[in-house]
Amino acid sequence: MEKLKIQGGGPLKGEVWISGSKNAALPILSATLLSEGLATVSNLPHLQDVTTTIELLGSLGVTVSIDDKLQLEVDNSTLHSVTAPYELVKTMRASILVLGPLLSRYGEANVSFPGGCAIGSRPVDLHLRGLEAMGATIEIDEGYIKARSSGRLVGCHILMDVVSVGATENLMMAAVLAEGQTVIENAAREPEIVDLANCLNAWGADIQGIGSARLVINGVEKITGGHFKVMPDRIETGTYLAAAVATRGKVKVTQTDPSSLEAVLLKLEEAGAQITQGEDWIELDMQGKRPKAVNIKTAPYPAFPTDMQAQVTAINAVAEGTGVVIETIFENRLMQVQELNRMGATITVEGNTALVTGVERLNAAPVMASDLRASAALVIAALVADGETTVERIYHIDRGYECIEEKMQLLGAKIKRVTN
Repeated sequence: MEKLKIQGGGPLKGEVWISGSKNAALPILSATLLSEGLATVSNLPHLQDVTTTIELLGSLGVTVSIDDKLQLEVDNSTLHSVTAPYELVKTMRASILVLGPLLSRYGEANVSFPGGCAIGSRPVDLHLRGLEAMGATIEIDEGYIKARSSGRLVGCHILMDVVSVGATENLMMAAVLAEGQTVIENAAREPEIVDLANCLNAWGADIQGIGSARLVINGVEKITGGHFKVMPDRIETGTYLAAAVATRGKVKVTQTDPSSLEAVLLKLEEAGAQITQGEDWIELDMQGKRPKAVNIKTAPYPAFPTDMQAQVTAINAVAEGTGVVIETIFENRLMQVQELNRMGATITVEGNTALVTGVERLNAAPVMASDLRASAALVIAALVADGETTVERIYHIDRGYECIEEKMQLLGAKIKRVTN
């Protein structure tokens, strides 16, 4: 079992590049199943979830290869199965995203109920109800979702009673090959959904209203494939910037997209950071000052993202004043609080709200990651703690951060990966 050892105490300083977005890459890789021609995807991050998705495609019989430009090339002509097995799906929530493309393109799909981080209930009801509205018949049998369609799916009007990123992605992918027009109301608007829609359109789909809560998808006969470059990871960007705020440092992130991170940048400025930005870079300077506590409330995009809540909670733990953190997306996403308190933080939780009273310093302690973003919060806390902190169960962090110890080392962090 691997773990991170982190010696805290110094500010982060320097420049670091941002990888491709995991949350955009996974649905785009699933979307390659729709293509009749070769589909190539570039700027993929080297992450466990991406590897698992590629293995999932391979288990369906799809031919996946890397070309001389380090692009992933997908050829569906060798597909021989429409079953996404439990062994792969159990480790990753995003596996459900092959359901819509398989059903729409091949008329059937068998997908095991997905796994992933234990951060709360994320039911697939919206996915299934939307597919049924398009004419699919769905049966739950021995832990598998078995979906069938006697012909092409049929376009329809779908009103989602809850904003759901995964359901928006799955239903949008299913609708591109459906007969007629599909309208998705109350669609999620995250930048990763915009990236997926732009990818599908580049490959021959007809999706309108991209970036809005009302998507209009006019079904086409086929998706032809082509090339697409995945957007930069806005959560990785925000995590390095949050670490700079907590450590009172100065960091420049490159190969990123500032426009996808407005709500986070506003809160980091409120915490005391000076931020300058260009088309594909952001520079943050704390000038050695202790951050000020900020209040945040997570909500669907364009509001403050749930995937940055844990990192800002870590900032508040060492900030001046008291910050209120309200988590409205996932009911179990304050699990990092217990571990932060082990390091000397003063945080109380009531329901979905955490009250964080900042302390001057944290103290090193052995801590354990409970999910992907909680693990990032523990790394940030370790960077500002006195002494050496050990972060266990870092397989969580490897699901969402490419080469985190190497990138942190570029910024001057004393961090290393060790194996028990």
